[in-house]
Amino acid sequence: MTEKTTRHAALERLDALVGEWSFEASFTHLAEPIEVTGRAVFEWVLDGQFLVERTEVPEAPDSISVVGLNGDGDTFTRHYFDSRGVARLYGMTFSERAWSLLRDSADFSPLDFRQRFTAALSADGRAITGRWETSRDGSTWEHDFDLAYRKVP
Repeated sequence: MTEKTTRHAALERLDALVGEWSFEASFTHLAEPIEVTGRAVFEWVLDGQFLVERTEVPEAPDSISVVGLNGDGDTFTRHYFDSRGVARLYGMTFSERAWSLLRDSADFSPLDFRQRFTAALSADGRAITGRWETSRDGSTWEHDFDLAYRKVP
């Protein structure tokens, strides 16, 4: 029998994400702009050591992500998998009301492009407003799409 590990206090910051959210992705840079809606559920697993996000999007791949705390005790790694068979690793920070994700090195797949997400949690904790960007060279970033979450009551 193994002992339970004490839960690191930094994981508590992610409690703000726990629950069910509706979201809207806006691809305004396309010749014909589109908006896609979906649902995301964040929940703790394995005695609160990992945060799982499951998304369902009728017009795009469904996904699952597992977030764990890094050894530095301050940053996180997000393991992303989707229904296309894509698997990626993102460096993640979440503090106060700022959330960021960054993929800038090859992982389970070649690094054909870099990605980053920056978002802000509203003061009441009921909305997240963010944007995804991509870069081919790591220095010039282009807007990919906006992403807005609303907490489901």
